[in-house]
Amino acid sequence: MQFSFADWIGSIGVTLLLVAFLLNLLDEIRQDSLLYILLNTIGALLACLASIWISYIPFIILEGVWTIVSAIALINYYRKNQAK
Repeated sequence: MQFSFADWIGSIGVTLLLVAFLLNLLDEIRQDSLLYILLNTIGALLACLASIWISYIPFIILEGVWTIVSAIALINYYRKNQAK
């Protein structure tokens, strides 16, 4: 079995999402931490790109929405911390 470029990018993205999830479950990082938000944003973006490259619509939608929601969380994080 040979991995394509899309497979590698998608695997990295999904790994980042799972690392964020696991660290949060283990109470190592909080959902409102910069690390958690970045792992979700970057992971979802990479998984979305890989889904686009393989033309798999359900995951394009899932990961696209996940990317947008995570990007909004990132913007809110910076707005909240600029106000301090």
